[in-house]
Amino acid sequence: MSFSSIRRAYFAILRRLLLLWVRSETIDNTVFDGLRQDLAQVYVLQKPSISDLVVLDNECRKAGLKRPNTRLQAPALEQLSSFFYLRREPDWAGRKTTQHISPTLKKLVQAVESGQIENVQVVPVTVFWGQSPDRETSPWKLLLADSWAVTGRLRRLFQVLILGHKTRVQFSAPIQLAELVAQGKGVERTERMLHRLLRVHFRNSKAAVIGPDLSHRRNLVKALIHEPQVRQRIAEEAQRDGISIEKAQQRALKYGNEIASDYAYTAIRFLEVVLSWFWNKFYDGIKVNNLDGVREVAHGHEIIYVPCHRSHIDYLLMSYLLFTNGLTPPHIAAGINLNMPIIGGLLRRGGAFFMRRTFRGNPLYASVFNEYLHTLFSKGFPVEYFVEGGRSRTGRTLQPKTGMLAITLNSFLRSQRLPIVFIPVYIGYERVLEGRTYLGELRGASKKKESFFDVFRVIAAIRKQRFGHVSVNFGQPLKLTEFMHQQQPNWLHELKHENPATLSPVAQQLATRIAQHINAAAAINPVNLVASALLSTQRLALDENGLTRVINLYLSLLRSVPYSNYTSLPQGDGTSIIHYVRDMQLISEQQDALGRIYYLDEQNAVLMTYYRNNVLHVFALPALLASFFHSNARMTRSQIIELTRALYPYLQAELFTHWALDELDAVIDQWLASFVEHGLLQQDGETYQRPAPSSQHYVLLGLLSRTLLQTLQRFYMAIALLLNKGQNALDAQQLEELCTVMAQRLSILHGLNAPEFFDKSLFRHFIQTLINEGVVQTDTAGKLSYHEKLGSLAESAAKRVLPAEIRLSIRQVTDDEDEAL
Repeated sequence: MSFSSIRRAYFAILRRLLLLWVRSETIDNTVFDGLRQDLAQVYVLQKPSISDLVVLDNECRKAGLKRPNTRLQAPALEQLSSFFYLRREPDWAGRKTTQHISPTLKKLVQAVESGQIENVQVVPVTVFWGQSPDRETSPWKLLLADSWAVTGRLRRLFQVLILGHKTRVQFSAPIQLAELVAQGKGVERTERMLHRLLRVHFRNSKAAVIGPDLSHRRNLVKALIHEPQVRQRIAEEAQRDGISIEKAQQRALKYGNEIASDYAYTAIRFLEVVLSWFWNKFYDGIKVNNLDGVREVAHGHEIIYVPCHRSHIDYLLMSYLLFTNGLTPPHIAAGINLNMPIIGGLLRRGGAFFMRRTFRGNPLYASVFNEYLHTLFSKGFPVEYFVEGGRSRTGRTLQPKTGMLAITLNSFLRSQRLPIVFIPVYIGYERVLEGRTYLGELRGASKKKESFFDVFRVIAAIRKQRFGHVSVNFGQPLKLTEFMHQQQPNWLHELKHENPATLSPVAQQLATRIAQHINAAAAINPVNLVASALLSTQRLALDENGLTRVINLYLSLLRSVPYSNYTSLPQGDGTSIIHYVRDMQLISEQQDALGRIYYLDEQNAVLMTYYRNNVLHVFALPALLASFFHSNARMTRSQIIELTRALYPYLQAELFTHWALDELDAVIDQWLASFVEHGLLQQDGETYQRPAPSSQHYVLLGLLSRTLLQTLQRFYMAIALLLNKGQNALDAQQLEELCTVMAQRLSILHGLNAPEFFDKSLFRHFIQTLINEGVVQTDTAGKLSYHEKLGSLAESAAKRVLPAEIRLSIRQVTDDEDEAL
């Protein structure tokens, strides 16, 4: 396409007029780094639009790139401008004419094919109107924002007038034309191949920003009942219940309508308005890390977001964050309990699809749900679900459920149309919205059923509270095919031809890996650090200087040995962090002649266990190493490694730490070196020695070790109870119940403000880990037996990590309980 002088003048005048009103920004300018200045560069816009061309020209000017209306310098291409449109001009009604290959595209291919020019960089560019992350309030702007609807010139005119301030431009990685020509397919086939690549690229690019084409979604539910697996379940249901096929179909259709989302782009835009107000009103902002990794894998993959689940607003936070950063909000698996009047309808239009807590006893419902999820995957809709199942009331990452993962694996075995990538997401709140509710549940209150009026009660309760920041860290993407090849090299053949039940262990391994990836992306905030420090003291109090030293030590240790590349730390030093948490009224202070003392009152002491537990896995390994020096003044490296290797599998099973056993030695060495550097240990060759008991460093080492004290107490107590009852006397459930009762008693006797100390699920999974590790076996009746040396081994390990008074107390309470029974 060549610009005549008249057209150049027309473009210049129009450009001046439009830029008086239009404001644009580039979504991601990292693509610019891959452009070679020594090669010809041609931009491609999807469809003819002078307004899009003006915006492109303006962004190129701001970035210092070659402008689209300049002529190419190569002699063979001197009549061509540096851009072309992929499609022809539509008519005034917006209807697209017959597809054709642009003359400019043809000339570029011919020039490279004939050797007249070495190479051309073809850069696809997409312009989105109405895609700014700024707050939006006008319904007209919501309706006119870019979508998959056919856009005519009149609509584009209104877009420019109404959405001119909210325009975003996406430059994509350049296509090297010489690489396509080098395939030797000839001029015509190369032209068609490039045209097809650009068509697919523009469609994927648009889908990544505003979501897949939803124009046929209204027929999705009806289509579900015609799928072979659903038809089979319908026939079985009709035969089992003695009803007609038509009635069974209506039942399946009802299930489909109950489940399916009613994804509406206008609803997403409306939620953006509401949530922008919410985050500005109650929170100080959202901190986002590692989002570029998501953008890199968004194209050409089926994305499944798997966040940790701390609050009901996790759903809304993720969709809001992805939308405002130019990524498609996902379809979200939500519990049927959230399908409340008004709220449920809004969530459904925002992408939520609802699922019952159990599918047991209803194979037709399960079939419809599985088919619905398979449809989402196969059509490329990003999906979000929580592997923990429900919200964590203790602040820990819960033991993951495998139901949704098993459905995902089954769907992938049916069709590998798009490779699946799991995106783990860690969400860290400085104050969780449901804090008051969790406080009651941590104290033993039963979980309340959600209702519509809870929204107003929560808002009324939180108006005067400060909630600080929310941190959202995207973790290392987990590609399903790579994971499967690691676990089972011939997995595709084996799983396709075996019983579907064989998926269960694979799903469990995948669930564990995802939980580890979530925890590896931990966002450590000021509240986490202060909670960890104060809860490690016997009186839940420290003077200002002491608390400052502990916080500074924790920050320095975590910077010297980062937990992972995806973990983030707060800004500031110990003093600023303490003042920040004090201003949030999560700690109390008392002033005397010697200075300030910071402490936790009874209510906040319980609540702060939640925030400490958020990051307990980060401190688990250094705290374990520190605990070795409770009763041991000196230990060799080999002794430290041997004991750590013996205890680590149980910590990993409970806290989802991400190091494999073969990585552990190197990580231990890093921590020991850091301890020496910070004065917490002294090194003499292969031997490590604790500081003098009268020193400040000895106190700091002791406080660090107490971070893990209650976890180690639970381990010791469970084994003590098992040994006390003897061989084949208890099954796993009986031991679990006995451990829970004993933990509650110890908690009362010793005044422990840690409700998760007697959490049944923690004992359950510890007992299961003992079985998995072969330390404990079950007989045909399910009774537990153990190696005869377990007692001496457990006592030897406990002497290393637990103070003598704690071991004695646990044994006394265990003996007293046995006598009472």
